[in-house]
Amino acid sequence: MTTELWQLSAANALAMMRAKTISPVELLTSIITRAEETEPAVNALTFTFFDQAMDAARESEQRYMGGSEPPRPMEGIPLGIKEEMPVAGQPCTSGSLVYKDEIATNTSPLAARMLDAGAIIHARTACPEFSCAEFTHSRLFGITRNPWNLAFDVGGSSGGAAASLAAGSTMLAGGSDIGGSIRIPASCCGVAGYKPPYGRVPQDPPFNLDHYCHEGPLARTVEDARLFQNVIAGPDPDDVASLRPKLEIPPPSGSIDGLKVALSVTLGDYLVDDDVAANTLAAADAFREAGAIVEEVELPWTREEISIACRTHFSLLFAAWVKEIYDEHRDLLTPYAIAFANEMLSIPASPLAGMEIEGRLYSAVGRVLEEYQILLCPAMALPALEAGKDYTDEDAFINGVPSRPDRDVVMTPPFNICSRCPVMSVPSGLSRDGVPTGLQIVGRTYDDLSVFEAAAAFERIRPWEMPAVASI
Repeated sequence: MTTELWQLSAANALAMMRAKTISPVELLTSIITRAEETEPAVNALTFTFFDQAMDAARESEQRYMGGSEPPRPMEGIPLGIKEEMPVAGQPCTSGSLVYKDEIATNTSPLAARMLDAGAIIHARTACPEFSCAEFTHSRLFGITRNPWNLAFDVGGSSGGAAASLAAGSTMLAGGSDIGGSIRIPASCCGVAGYKPPYGRVPQDPPFNLDHYCHEGPLARTVEDARLFQNVIAGPDPDDVASLRPKLEIPPPSGSIDGLKVALSVTLGDYLVDDDVAANTLAAADAFREAGAIVEEVELPWTREEISIACRTHFSLLFAAWVKEIYDEHRDLLTPYAIAFANEMLSIPASPLAGMEIEGRLYSAVGRVLEEYQILLCPAMALPALEAGKDYTDEDAFINGVPSRPDRDVVMTPPFNICSRCPVMSVPSGLSRDGVPTGLQIVGRTYDDLSVFEAAAAFERIRPWEMPAVASI
């Protein structure tokens, strides 16, 4: 079977461009052609800049051909940027009609570092309004659909990022994660998504001061995520929380023989879909095949505790911001944003109680990670939600049991609470509906290297294919 250029990993594309067997112009042309084929159905991209991107690709081509400037680390790689992430001169709507005419005046650190490294922003990717949902659709941009099965959602809030990777309409994509917004879409769409530990990747204020909040890479392979992460990590003079010195993640050693791995399918008391559970157990067997020592553990967590901690945190963070928008523009908002605002505004402020819960939750996983180097668990209790639903007055169903997406379906928020733990979501298999399921690989605080090592080993044993998107 012939491999189209849009199907290449970023690592392979870089190697081929350095060898001058393909050019950045040819690569971008293939990505643009693929986007034009898939976008009417998938709807992952909000704005495209194909002409400007092609100009940048020609400049990259000159660097590879021996021009006055040498190629940079990400030279010529097409990059999608999440709709909430500012790039000076580009629209930045946060998926809302309220900000439909907003043009960014600054560039986020993630985007700036990738641009400085030679990446080419050819498109912006869809997110739900204000990035406040576990799914991706909005009144402004419509429904983003899963390339594996168009009846299903792509996860949120970096849903367009993951969907564009799965569809082949970008090669790398930037995401943000305040409750799972990188890992949820990565799980739904069958790609790799990395939530770095808090402070590893600098952010714009004021959200750089929120320890739940992270920005990081989405990619088709673990190696691509490693290359991306190495570009965007490191201290920033505008972000007091950014860590120094810069951590450079080396190529994997090739072995996890003897690695001690904890496994928790239910992550406390989550009810988990049968397909998700089966794929998680099969993933654990793959780790054993690679020589790891995998043992099941119990975590004394409850969904209720996790929900209280998150709701308390988000009420303090979002209440003032959301209230002003809600009061002035309620008629422009989506039902799910209105429901979110109402909930946040109704929660009494009790930060100490929330912090006490957060401390107990970390203590539980911290003790597990003292004995084990890695924890494996699902990213979602359900493969994916149905596309286009708001879930404001209806439930999802897990094994026939009514379940709330924000409290019962997403299994990512514990690691925003335990924010210093690095987490990678990688594909664990397919569900009965042909939608991917995701595996979270959780590391000890600030131990990015072990997470990447484990993820790379798993990917070697269980290589993953992109969807054919035959229905598009």
